[in-house]
Amino acid sequence: MALHEDIQLAPPPRRSERVKRVRNIIFLKDVAALGLSAFGGPQAHMAMMLRLLVDKRRYLTAAELLELTALCQILPGPTSTQTITAIGFRLGGPNLAYLTLLVWMLPAVCLMTGAGLTISYLDKAQVARLVQYVQPVAIGFVAYSAYKIAEKVIHTKTSVALMVIAAMLVYQFQVPWLMPLLLLLGGLVTTFRYRKLPQEPKVPLRIEWSNFVLWLGVFIGAAVLGQYTQLLPVRLFENFYRNGSLVFGGGQVLAPLFYTEFVEFKHYLSPEEFLSGLGMVQALPGPNFSFASYIGALAMRRDGSGLDGQLLGALVGAVGIFMPGTLLIFFLIRFWDQLKRYRVVKASLEGINAVSAGLVCAATFLLYHPLPDTPVNLALIAATFLLLLWERVPSYVIVLVALLAGFVF
Repeated sequence: MALHEDIQLAPPPRRSERVKRVRNIIFLKDVAALGLSAFGGPQAHMAMMLRLLVDKRRYLTAAELLELTALCQILPGPTSTQTITAIGFRLGGPNLAYLTLLVWMLPAVCLMTGAGLTISYLDKAQVARLVQYVQPVAIGFVAYSAYKIAEKVIHTKTSVALMVIAAMLVYQFQVPWLMPLLLLLGGLVTTFRYRKLPQEPKVPLRIEWSNFVLWLGVFIGAAVLGQYTQLLPVRLFENFYRNGSLVFGGGQVLAPLFYTEFVEFKHYLSPEEFLSGLGMVQALPGPNFSFASYIGALAMRRDGSGLDGQLLGALVGAVGIFMPGTLLIFFLIRFWDQLKRYRVVKASLEGINAVSAGLVCAATFLLYHPLPDTPVNLALIAATFLLLLWERVPSYVIVLVALLAGFVF
Protein backbone atom coordinates (compact mmCIF):
# COMPACT_ATOMS: atom_id res chain seq x y z
CA MET A 1 0.00 0.00 0.00
CA ALA A 2 2.84 2.36 0.85
CA LEU A 3 4.46 1.66 -2.48
CA HIS A 4 1.17 2.42 -4.23
CA GLU A 5 0.93 5.72 -2.34
CA ASP A 6 4.50 6.62 -3.32
CA ILE A 7 3.65 6.01 -6.95
CA GLN A 8 0.55 8.17 -6.66
CA LEU A 9 2.59 11.00 -5.14
CA ALA A 10 5.03 11.19 -8.08
CA PRO A 11 3.81 14.10 -10.22
CA PRO A 12 3.60 13.54 -13.98
CA PRO A 13 5.86 15.69 -16.19
CA ARG A 14 4.35 19.05 -16.88
CA ARG A 15 3.07 19.67 -20.39
CA SER A 16 5.50 22.55 -20.91
CA GLU A 17 8.45 20.30 -20.01
CA ARG A 18 7.30 17.61 -22.44
CA VAL A 19 6.85 20.17 -25.19
CA LYS A 20 10.30 21.59 -24.51
CA ARG A 21 11.85 18.11 -24.55
CA VAL A 22 10.21 17.30 -27.89
CA ARG A 23 11.33 20.65 -29.32
CA ASN A 24 14.90 20.00 -28.20
CA ILE A 25 14.87 16.57 -29.88
CA ILE A 26 13.55 18.10 -33.12
CA PHE A 27 16.24 20.79 -32.87
CA LEU A 28 18.98 18.16 -32.51
CA LYS A 29 17.59 16.33 -35.55
CA ASP A 30 17.78 19.60 -37.48
CA VAL A 31 21.36 20.11 -36.30
CA ALA A 32 22.19 16.58 -37.45
CA ALA A 33 20.67 17.35 -40.86
CA LEU A 34 22.83 20.47 -41.09
CA GLY A 35 25.90 18.54 -39.98
CA LEU A 36 25.35 16.08 -42.82
CA SER A 37 24.44 18.60 -45.53
CA ALA A 38 26.01 22.01 -44.68
CA PHE A 39 28.72 22.30 -47.34
CA GLY A 40 30.72 25.38 -48.29
CA GLY A 41 32.13 26.97 -45.13
CA PRO A 42 30.63 29.44 -42.62
CA GLN A 43 28.92 31.70 -45.16
CA ALA A 44 27.10 28.80 -46.80
CA HIS A 45 26.38 27.34 -43.36
CA MET A 46 24.66 30.59 -42.43
CA ALA A 47 22.47 30.35 -45.52
CA MET A 48 21.37 26.85 -44.53
CA MET A 49 20.79 27.86 -40.90
CA LEU A 50 18.76 30.83 -42.12
CA ARG A 51 16.62 28.57 -44.26
CA LEU A 52 16.08 25.71 -41.79
CA LEU A 53 16.38 27.20 -38.30
CA VAL A 54 14.85 30.64 -39.06
CA ASP A 55 12.48 30.43 -42.02
CA LYS A 56 11.22 26.87 -41.50
CA ARG A 57 11.47 26.11 -37.76
CA ARG A 58 11.47 29.68 -36.37
CA TYR A 59 13.78 28.87 -33.46
CA LEU A 60 14.98 32.47 -33.73
CA THR A 61 14.65 35.47 -36.05
CA ALA A 62 17.01 36.35 -38.90
CA ALA A 63 18.23 39.39 -36.95
CA GLU A 64 18.99 37.21 -33.92
CA LEU A 65 20.88 34.71 -36.09
CA LEU A 66 22.91 37.48 -37.67
CA GLU A 67 23.54 39.02 -34.26
CA LEU A 68 24.87 35.72 -32.89
CA THR A 69 26.97 35.18 -36.01
CA ALA A 70 28.48 38.66 -35.72
CA LEU A 71 29.22 38.03 -32.04
CA CYS A 72 30.99 34.79 -32.96
CA GLN A 73 32.94 36.46 -35.78
CA ILE A 74 34.42 38.87 -33.26
CA LEU A 75 35.71 35.88 -31.27
CA PRO A 76 38.48 33.53 -32.38
CA GLY A 77 37.46 30.02 -33.35
CA PRO A 78 35.01 28.27 -35.70
CA THR A 79 32.20 30.75 -36.40
CA SER A 80 29.58 28.24 -37.58
CA THR A 81 30.23 25.92 -34.63
CA GLN A 82 30.05 28.76 -32.12
CA THR A 83 26.86 30.11 -33.72
CA ILE A 84 24.94 26.84 -33.69
CA THR A 85 26.19 26.06 -30.17
CA ALA A 86 24.96 29.47 -29.01
CA ILE A 87 21.53 28.76 -30.56
CA GLY A 88 21.41 25.49 -28.64
CA PHE A 89 22.33 27.34 -25.45
CA ARG A 90 19.54 29.87 -25.94
CA LEU A 91 16.96 27.16 -26.60
CA GLY A 92 17.86 24.70 -23.86
CA GLY A 93 20.78 25.86 -21.76
CA PRO A 94 24.24 24.29 -21.38
CA ASN A 95 23.15 20.65 -21.73
CA LEU A 96 21.47 21.21 -25.10
CA ALA A 97 24.42 23.36 -26.19
CA TYR A 98 26.90 20.54 -25.49
CA LEU A 99 24.72 18.05 -27.38
CA THR A 100 24.38 20.54 -30.24
CA LEU A 101 28.16 20.86 -30.47
CA LEU A 102 28.65 17.07 -30.56
CA VAL A 103 25.90 16.42 -33.10
CA TRP A 104 27.14 19.23 -35.36
CA MET A 105 30.86 18.37 -35.39
CA LEU A 106 30.76 14.57 -35.16
CA PRO A 107 29.99 13.73 -38.84
CA ALA A 108 32.80 15.91 -40.22
CA VAL A 109 35.28 14.80 -37.55
CA CYS A 110 34.55 11.11 -38.20
CA LEU A 111 34.83 11.54 -41.96
CA MET A 112 38.11 13.45 -41.74
CA THR A 113 39.49 10.91 -39.27
CA GLY A 114 38.64 8.15 -41.72
CA ALA A 115 40.30 10.15 -44.50
CA GLY A 116 43.43 10.53 -42.40
CA LEU A 117 43.57 6.77 -41.81
CA THR A 118 43.14 5.90 -45.49
CA ILE A 119 44.93 8.78 -47.24
CA SER A 120 47.42 6.49 -48.97
CA TYR A 121 44.55 4.97 -50.99
CA LEU A 122 43.15 8.30 -52.15
CA ASP A 123 44.08 10.24 -55.24
CA LYS A 124 44.00 14.04 -55.34
CA ALA A 125 42.61 14.09 -58.88
CA GLN A 126 39.68 11.92 -57.84
CA VAL A 127 38.89 14.29 -54.97
CA ALA A 128 38.97 17.31 -57.30
CA ARG A 129 36.65 15.55 -59.73
CA LEU A 130 34.17 14.64 -57.00
CA VAL A 131 33.82 18.21 -55.70
CA GLN A 132 33.85 20.03 -59.05
CA TYR A 133 30.12 20.84 -58.90
CA VAL A 134 29.85 21.25 -55.11
CA GLN A 135 31.89 24.45 -55.07
CA PRO A 136 29.64 26.52 -57.42
CA VAL A 137 26.60 25.18 -55.57
CA ALA A 138 28.13 26.39 -52.29
CA ILE A 139 28.61 29.85 -53.82
CA GLY A 140 24.92 29.82 -54.75
CA PHE A 141 24.15 29.22 -51.07
CA VAL A 142 26.35 32.17 -50.09
CA ALA A 143 24.66 34.45 -52.64
CA TYR A 144 21.25 33.45 -51.31
CA SER A 145 22.43 34.13 -47.76
CA ALA A 146 23.64 37.61 -48.75
CA TYR A 147 20.27 38.38 -50.35
CA LYS A 148 18.20 37.19 -47.38
CA ILE A 149 20.35 38.94 -44.79
CA ALA A 150 20.34 42.25 -46.66
CA GLU A 151 16.56 41.99 -47.11
CA LYS A 152 16.00 41.55 -43.37
CA VAL A 153 18.52 43.90 -41.72
CA ILE A 154 19.32 46.75 -44.14
CA HIS A 155 16.75 49.49 -43.52
CA THR A 156 18.66 52.80 -43.36
CA LYS A 157 21.12 54.72 -45.52
CA THR A 158 23.77 54.25 -42.85
CA SER A 159 23.30 50.49 -43.02
CA VAL A 160 23.58 50.53 -46.82
CA ALA A 161 26.80 52.55 -46.63
CA LEU A 162 28.34 50.27 -44.01
CA MET A 163 27.40 47.15 -45.97
CA VAL A 164 28.96 48.47 -49.22
CA ILE A 165 32.12 49.78 -47.54
CA ALA A 166 32.64 46.53 -45.62
CA ALA A 167 32.13 44.43 -48.75
CA MET A 168 34.61 46.52 -50.75
CA LEU A 169 37.30 46.50 -48.04
CA VAL A 170 37.07 42.76 -47.41
CA TYR A 171 37.11 42.09 -51.14
CA GLN A 172 40.21 44.25 -51.62
CA PHE A 173 42.18 43.38 -48.44
CA GLN A 174 41.91 39.70 -47.61
CA VAL A 175 43.46 39.61 -44.14
CA PRO A 176 41.83 37.73 -41.23
CA TRP A 177 42.05 40.54 -38.65
CA LEU A 178 40.08 42.92 -40.89
CA MET A 179 36.73 41.18 -40.37
CA PRO A 180 36.48 41.52 -36.56
CA LEU A 181 37.88 45.06 -36.86
CA LEU A 182 35.16 46.08 -39.35
CA LEU A 183 32.46 44.55 -37.14
CA LEU A 184 33.67 46.57 -34.18
CA LEU A 185 33.96 49.78 -36.23
CA GLY A 186 30.51 49.25 -37.76
CA GLY A 187 29.04 48.89 -34.30
CA LEU A 188 30.89 52.02 -33.18
CA VAL A 189 29.44 54.09 -36.04
CA THR A 190 25.82 53.36 -35.13
CA THR A 191 26.46 53.50 -31.38
CA PHE A 192 26.19 57.30 -31.51
CA ARG A 193 22.53 56.98 -32.54
CA TYR A 194 21.56 55.36 -29.24
CA ARG A 195 19.43 58.34 -28.13
CA LYS A 196 16.87 57.48 -30.84
CA LEU A 197 16.11 54.18 -29.11
CA PRO A 198 13.64 53.85 -26.23
CA GLN A 199 15.09 53.15 -22.81
CA GLU A 200 14.65 49.69 -21.31
CA PRO A 201 14.89 48.65 -17.68
CA LYS A 202 18.51 47.80 -17.11
CA VAL A 203 19.29 44.41 -15.61
CA PRO A 204 22.38 44.24 -13.39
CA LEU A 205 25.21 42.78 -15.44
CA ARG A 206 26.24 39.47 -13.91
CA ILE A 207 29.35 38.01 -15.50
CA GLU A 208 30.32 34.42 -14.83
CA TRP A 209 34.06 34.20 -15.31
CA SER A 210 34.44 30.44 -14.98
CA ASN A 211 34.58 29.62 -18.72
CA PHE A 212 36.99 32.48 -19.43
CA VAL A 213 39.27 31.39 -16.60
CA LEU A 214 39.10 27.81 -17.85
CA TRP A 215 39.99 28.91 -21.40
CA LEU A 216 42.95 30.96 -20.17
CA GLY A 217 44.09 28.24 -17.75
CA VAL A 218 44.07 25.56 -20.45
CA PHE A 219 45.88 27.93 -22.84
CA ILE A 220 48.70 28.60 -20.36
CA GLY A 221 48.83 25.00 -19.08
CA ALA A 222 48.98 23.53 -22.57
CA ALA A 223 51.73 25.97 -23.56
CA VAL A 224 53.85 25.00 -20.54
CA LEU A 225 53.32 21.27 -21.01
CA GLY A 226 53.90 21.52 -24.74
CA GLN A 227 57.24 23.23 -24.09
CA TYR A 228 58.62 20.65 -21.67
CA THR A 229 57.00 17.31 -22.53
CA GLN A 230 58.12 14.83 -25.16
CA LEU A 231 54.65 13.27 -25.52
CA LEU A 232 53.40 13.91 -29.05
CA PRO A 233 49.64 13.89 -28.16
CA VAL A 234 50.25 16.62 -25.56
CA ARG A 235 52.26 18.74 -28.00
CA LEU A 236 49.59 18.25 -30.66
CA PHE A 237 46.89 19.40 -28.25
CA GLU A 238 48.90 22.55 -27.52
CA ASN A 239 49.36 23.22 -31.24
CA PHE A 240 45.66 22.89 -32.04
CA TYR A 241 44.43 24.68 -28.90
CA ARG A 242 46.75 27.62 -29.64
CA ASN A 243 45.55 27.86 -33.25
CA GLY A 244 41.91 27.59 -32.18
CA SER A 245 42.43 30.37 -29.64
CA LEU A 246 44.13 32.84 -31.95
CA VAL A 247 42.69 32.37 -35.44
CA PHE A 248 40.02 34.76 -36.71
CA GLY A 249 38.12 34.39 -39.95
CA GLY A 250 36.98 30.77 -39.91
CA GLY A 251 38.30 27.54 -41.35
CA GLN A 252 39.78 29.05 -44.51
CA VAL A 253 42.30 30.96 -42.36
CA LEU A 254 43.52 27.73 -40.77
CA ALA A 255 44.97 26.35 -44.02
CA PRO A 256 48.07 28.59 -44.28
CA LEU A 257 48.70 28.35 -40.53
CA PHE A 258 48.45 24.56 -40.51
CA TYR A 259 50.60 24.25 -43.63
CA THR A 260 53.39 26.36 -42.16
CA GLU A 261 53.39 24.58 -38.79
CA PHE A 262 52.67 20.95 -39.62
CA VAL A 263 54.13 20.59 -43.15
CA GLU A 264 56.99 23.06 -43.54
CA PHE A 265 58.19 23.30 -39.93
CA LYS A 266 57.35 19.99 -38.23
CA HIS A 267 57.03 17.71 -41.29
CA TYR A 268 54.15 15.73 -39.79
CA LEU A 269 52.68 15.20 -43.28
CA SER A 270 53.69 15.82 -46.87
CA PRO A 271 52.46 18.73 -49.01
CA GLU A 272 50.50 16.24 -51.16
CA GLU A 273 48.79 14.75 -48.12
CA PHE A 274 47.96 18.22 -46.82
CA LEU A 275 46.43 19.36 -50.12
CA SER A 276 44.42 16.15 -50.44
CA GLY A 277 42.98 16.66 -46.96
CA LEU A 278 42.26 20.32 -47.68
CA GLY A 279 40.35 19.32 -50.81
CA MET A 280 38.36 16.71 -48.89
CA VAL A 281 37.38 19.03 -46.06
CA GLN A 282 36.00 21.48 -48.62
CA ALA A 283 33.92 18.64 -50.07
CA LEU A 284 32.53 17.47 -46.72
CA PRO A 285 29.63 18.93 -44.74
CA GLY A 286 30.05 20.54 -41.36
CA PRO A 287 32.82 22.68 -39.87
CA ASN A 288 36.10 23.10 -41.78
CA PHE A 289 37.91 22.97 -38.41
CA SER A 290 37.47 19.18 -38.63
CA PHE A 291 40.65 19.37 -40.76
CA ALA A 292 42.48 19.16 -37.41
CA SER A 293 41.32 15.54 -36.97
CA TYR A 294 42.87 14.62 -40.31
CA ILE A 295 46.19 16.26 -39.41
CA GLY A 296 46.16 14.73 -35.92
CA ALA A 297 45.65 11.24 -37.33
CA LEU A 298 48.51 11.63 -39.81
CA ALA A 299 50.82 13.30 -37.28
CA MET A 300 50.60 10.31 -34.92
CA ARG A 301 52.04 7.95 -37.54
CA ARG A 302 55.54 8.95 -36.43
CA ASP A 303 54.75 7.93 -32.85
CA GLY A 304 54.67 4.25 -33.85
CA SER A 305 51.52 3.52 -31.85
CA GLY A 306 49.52 2.22 -34.81
CA LEU A 307 45.80 2.63 -35.34
CA ASP A 308 45.06 3.42 -31.69
CA GLY A 309 47.61 6.23 -31.76
CA GLN A 310 46.17 7.70 -34.94
CA LEU A 311 42.67 7.63 -33.48
CA LEU A 312 44.04 9.37 -30.38
CA GLY A 313 45.66 11.99 -32.62
CA ALA A 314 42.36 12.62 -34.40
CA LEU A 315 40.59 13.00 -31.04
CA VAL A 316 43.26 15.36 -29.73
CA GLY A 317 42.99 17.42 -32.92
CA ALA A 318 39.19 17.74 -32.63
CA VAL A 319 39.19 18.59 -28.92
CA GLY A 320 42.11 20.99 -29.22
CA ILE A 321 40.71 22.99 -32.14
CA PHE A 322 37.06 23.19 -31.02
CA MET A 323 37.53 23.63 -27.27
CA PRO A 324 38.76 27.26 -27.06
CA GLY A 325 36.03 28.73 -29.26
CA THR A 326 33.39 26.78 -27.34
CA LEU A 327 34.62 28.03 -23.96
CA LEU A 328 34.69 31.63 -25.20
CA ILE A 329 31.15 31.57 -26.62
CA PHE A 330 29.89 29.92 -23.42
CA PHE A 331 31.47 32.80 -21.50
CA LEU A 332 29.88 35.57 -23.60
CA ILE A 333 26.45 34.10 -24.35
CA ARG A 334 25.54 33.91 -20.65
CA PHE A 335 25.39 37.69 -20.26
CA TRP A 336 24.91 38.82 -23.86
CA ASP A 337 21.12 39.23 -23.48
CA GLN A 338 21.70 41.44 -20.43
CA LEU A 339 24.41 43.43 -22.14
CA LYS A 340 22.39 44.23 -25.25
CA ARG A 341 19.57 45.81 -23.18
CA TYR A 342 21.78 48.88 -22.90
CA ARG A 343 20.87 51.39 -25.62
CA VAL A 344 24.50 51.86 -26.61
CA VAL A 345 24.91 48.15 -27.23
CA LYS A 346 21.56 47.81 -29.00
CA ALA A 347 22.36 50.75 -31.29
CA SER A 348 25.67 49.13 -32.21
CA LEU A 349 23.84 46.04 -33.50
CA GLU A 350 22.59 47.98 -36.55
CA GLY A 351 26.16 48.61 -37.66
CA ILE A 352 27.33 45.09 -36.78
CA ASN A 353 24.48 43.56 -38.77
CA ALA A 354 25.17 45.81 -41.77
CA VAL A 355 28.86 44.93 -41.79
CA SER A 356 27.98 41.24 -41.48
CA ALA A 357 25.81 41.53 -44.57
CA GLY A 358 28.74 43.18 -46.38
CA LEU A 359 31.07 40.34 -45.37
CA VAL A 360 28.72 37.76 -46.86
CA CYS A 361 28.38 39.80 -50.07
CA ALA A 362 32.17 39.95 -50.39
CA ALA A 363 32.44 36.22 -49.71
CA THR A 364 30.19 35.50 -52.70
CA PHE A 365 32.75 37.06 -55.08
CA LEU A 366 35.86 35.91 -53.23
CA LEU A 367 34.76 32.29 -53.28
CA TYR A 368 33.98 32.49 -56.99
CA HIS A 369 37.46 33.69 -58.05
CA PRO A 370 39.30 30.34 -57.62
CA LEU A 371 36.73 28.56 -59.82
CA PRO A 372 37.08 28.34 -63.60
CA ASP A 373 34.97 31.07 -65.19
CA THR A 374 32.80 28.69 -67.23
CA PRO A 375 29.14 28.78 -68.28
CA VAL A 376 28.57 25.58 -66.28
CA ASN A 377 29.74 27.12 -63.01
CA LEU A 378 27.75 30.31 -63.57
CA ALA A 379 24.65 28.28 -64.41
CA LEU A 380 25.06 26.17 -61.26
CA ILE A 381 25.37 29.26 -59.07
CA ALA A 382 22.28 30.83 -60.63
CA ALA A 383 20.29 27.58 -60.49
CA THR A 384 21.16 27.07 -56.81
CA PHE A 385 20.15 30.63 -55.95
CA LEU A 386 16.80 30.30 -57.78
CA LEU A 387 16.03 26.90 -56.24
CA LEU A 388 16.66 28.29 -52.76
CA LEU A 389 14.53 31.33 -53.59
CA TRP A 390 11.76 28.99 -54.73
CA GLU A 391 11.97 27.27 -51.31
CA ARG A 392 10.74 23.86 -52.45
CA VAL A 393 13.96 21.91 -52.81
CA PRO A 394 15.79 20.99 -49.56
CA SER A 395 19.40 22.16 -49.29
CA TYR A 396 20.82 18.67 -48.84
CA VAL A 397 19.13 17.48 -52.06
CA ILE A 398 20.91 20.19 -54.05
CA VAL A 399 24.27 19.24 -52.52
CA LEU A 400 23.75 15.50 -53.03
CA VAL A 401 22.86 16.03 -56.69
CA ALA A 402 26.05 18.08 -57.13
CA LEU A 403 28.13 15.32 -55.52
CA LEU A 404 26.46 12.66 -57.67
CA ALA A 405 27.14 14.71 -60.80
CA GLY A 406 30.80 14.95 -59.87
CA PHE A 407 30.96 11.20 -59.38
CA VAL A 408 29.20 10.38 -62.68
CA PHE A 409 30.63 12.97 -65.08
